Amino acid sequence: MSATVLGTAENGRRRPTRQRLLEAAARRFYTDGVAATGIDTIIAEAGVSRKSLYNNFSSKAGLVRAYLDLRHEEWLGLYQARLEHADAPRESVLAVFDAYADHASFAYERGFRGRGLLNAAAELPAGDEGRAVVRAHKEVVERLIADHLEQLMPHRPDDARATAEQLSFLLEGAMVRAGLEGDSDRVQRARSMAAALLDWP
Repeated sequence: MSATVLGTAENGRRRPTRQRLLEAAARRFYTDGVAATGIDTIIAEAGVSRKSLYNNFSSKAGLVRAYLDLRHEEWLGLYQARLEHADAPRESVLAVFDAYADHASFAYERGFRGRGLLNAAAELPAGDEGRAVVRAHKEVVERLIADHLEQLMPHRPDDARATAEQLSFLLEGAMVRAGLEGDSDRVQRARSMAAALLDWP
């Protein structure tokens, strides 16, 4: 999570209201949960008025969806940074695991407690639009893995898709355990398992 002082940019200027609201929501939703975090808590932490919040978001549900979109984009940024150093399809697959490990290593207010997207989805009712955002994120991750595997095994597309599903399940399980244990060790172990699977003849 951002280490920037609340409400100010590094050069001392105040950040845009929408950004401050999203940053405050990201901290509180992740630390305290979506249901337990009220609008008053968010506007107080962001240092804005209630009117400012509703000028930027139609409702708390709209703010939650924006938060989920933000977490997806945040992960994509971590993945793209890792991908820049991957010089082959095998390393590109492992870049997905590395991006999750990077996420788990952030300096969270009360420690790492799992993926913000999945934690939020667990609190949202069936049919909520926010759950569709989280599902789409998971589908993107599996598709990225599959794309890299299809490059790794171009003549075996069915095997590539099946392996992508297996690796995405491995990654999800590792993230759940990492959230329970509060560190990225399980993700690192999952990465090693994935690397061993990719090296299997």
